[in-house]
Amino acid sequence: MTVVLGLDIGTTSTIGILVGLPDRILATATRPVTLSSPHAGWAEEDPAEWWANVRAIVTELLNASGIEASEVKAVGVTGMLPAVVLLDGEGNVLRPSIQQSDGRCGAEVAELRQEWNEPDFLKRAGNGINQQLVTAKLRWIERHEPDVFSCIATVFGSYDYINYRLTGSRAMEQNWALEAGFVDISMGLVDEDLIRLAHVRPNVLPPKRASHEIMGLIDARGASETGLAAGTPVVGGAADMIASALGAGVIDAGDVLLKFGGAVDILTATDLVKPDPRLFLDYHLVPGLFMPNGCMSTGGSALNWFVETFAGGEREAARAAGRSLHQHLDVLASAKPAGADGLTILPYLLGEKTPIHDPAARGVIEGLTLSHDIGHLWRALLEAYAYAIRHHIEVLVDMGHHLRRFLVSDGGSQSTVWMQIVADVLNAPVQRLSGHPGSCIGAAWTAAIGVGLENDWRGVTRFVTFSEVLQPQAENVASYREGYLRYRDLYERLAPRWRAGS
Repeated sequence: MTVVLGLDIGTTSTIGILVGLPDRILATATRPVTLSSPHAGWAEEDPAEWWANVRAIVTELLNASGIEASEVKAVGVTGMLPAVVLLDGEGNVLRPSIQQSDGRCGAEVAELRQEWNEPDFLKRAGNGINQQLVTAKLRWIERHEPDVFSCIATVFGSYDYINYRLTGSRAMEQNWALEAGFVDISMGLVDEDLIRLAHVRPNVLPPKRASHEIMGLIDARGASETGLAAGTPVVGGAADMIASALGAGVIDAGDVLLKFGGAVDILTATDLVKPDPRLFLDYHLVPGLFMPNGCMSTGGSALNWFVETFAGGEREAARAAGRSLHQHLDVLASAKPAGADGLTILPYLLGEKTPIHDPAARGVIEGLTLSHDIGHLWRALLEAYAYAIRHHIEVLVDMGHHLRRFLVSDGGSQSTVWMQIVADVLNAPVQRLSGHPGSCIGAAWTAAIGVGLENDWRGVTRFVTFSEVLQPQAENVASYREGYLRYRDLYERLAPRWRAGS
């Protein structure tokens, strides 16, 4: 049997999968990841934790499957995008990673907008000037951590770092480079003018690699630390949301994936380049295609925070019912009406990325009274993310995309209450996927393509089947139409105050 390994360096967990080609999942394993927010708007993680997770996961996968390391013929790594990992000249990590959801660099974004006309930047770089740009984060480090900045020898992303630990080779995958703001979209090449904006030397950026390009072989150190065989090819890697979309079969125009992981992603496929400052533009894993997409700063990470912060009093009730706290809160929320009896939440706990690109935005609960309980709050939080998805869909339609099918994946999609709310808010059917293991399957398939073990990108859909379709409930559609307008209006009323610093 021919085996490939996929790894996902996610915001809330590290996940691994062993795939027996052409269509068998042999084993999966996961480890939690700690997200740190030491100051308002900050989001950081420890790359050493990612690597420790990878080492533990590989051992577990090999033991669970009975597969020998020599049978693993290729490795693909996916991860959140564009997390910023900085190495010194010796290959040591200089500071915690700055996550893609981090909102600390508002002043640097404003500076960049003063220096480069944004429509011209959008045309050149394919993405607008916003807090996602690695350029803005590097300028923040230059200003606030000059000792760190002066030692930077390598800048790349989460899965680039794991590839480095596996192979000893430094490279940046093409979508990290694109969303970081360093690629001329018309040429497909790293642009020195764009690099200079970050105030770093061009050589701190390693070579750009295509997702399915072999970027190195597992070296002796990587083999010793993971148990994988030295000489195993490792491909360039993949952005997690793009890998997940491939695994869901989002290849044809009109298909949309709603990915409910640590963040909420909204993705569609196209063969047309249509840069828009409200959304991100990435390469599809299928060569020649692109993937316009939105990504919120939070999602599952905010739900986890809510549970840990406010739901401790429900722990015994959840245990007695044989449910997790998340499941227990879903039951409580299902008993509340659409609109949560007048509660509206803005889920901007780390500022917000698409489509508002406002690092100054904050989380808000409006309409709270003594008649509300934790079930209302949980429902309102689920509704908030559904409203945000609708906002993204309106932007995609405004850009000229004709959307015809909504697929849902990842951990949050297992919540029937949440997915029904999404169907009602969109007033459209929502197609659940069965057996979708998330982004790691896209990473494994990209590895198989990269080393020539497979040649059909659509073949990855063998691992995923369609499951339940949730139809919109007519009695809730009107309520959510009004709720969505309140949600949008609440942000518009508060945004000027946030931007003024009040």
